[in-house]
Amino acid sequence: MDKRIYLCLAHMSGKEMGFIQEAFDTNWVVPLGPNVNAFEQDLERFVGQGKKVVALSAGTAAVHLALLACGVG
Repeated sequence: MDKRIYLCLAHMSGKEMGFIQEAFDTNWVVPLGPNVNAFEQDLERFVGQGKKVVALSAGTAAVHLALLACGVG
């Protein structure tokens, strides 16, 4: 196959590079950290209605958790 269709192209500006460097400097590379915690809290406030939010590292993990929440498995 000569021509590929990429899902997305990686683009990082100075701001993203700063966040990446901060994650390495503070040893919060995987799986969580203060940025993920803040994202979850911000999204909970945005959604409202007393709903909890869980950020996951992969779509497969999200599907697995959703199936468990629905009683499958």
